[in-house]
Amino acid sequence: MSGSVIAAGVLGGAVVLAAGLAAVGGAATASQSVASAADAAALAAADAASGAVTGDPCVLAARIAAMDDASVSSCALDGLIATVSVTTRYAGFPVSSIARAGPP
Repeated sequence: MSGSVIAAGVLGGAVVLAAGLAAVGGAATASQSVASAADAAALAAADAASGAVTGDPCVLAARIAAMDDASVSSCALDGLIATVSVTTRYAGFPVSSIARAGPP
């Protein structure tokens, strides 16, 4: 009987550990996803600021971020350099990233 209690405890611990690792893995994936969205949004804004594409840079950045299920929380232009902050949510928590893009 004590062997089955120990086995149940070990199995319970393994389940808790696996659930924790799955949550951490999901958060890491969300972080990379929002960083990618911020990069793409900043590149789009910089392209619009340089005249390579038409449109308002920050509106274009918001449209690109929305394609990744994210929203632009701030967008600033300094000449041809665009700085964009993008936010999304994972498990009810905000996940955000900032990217900057401009000419080489």
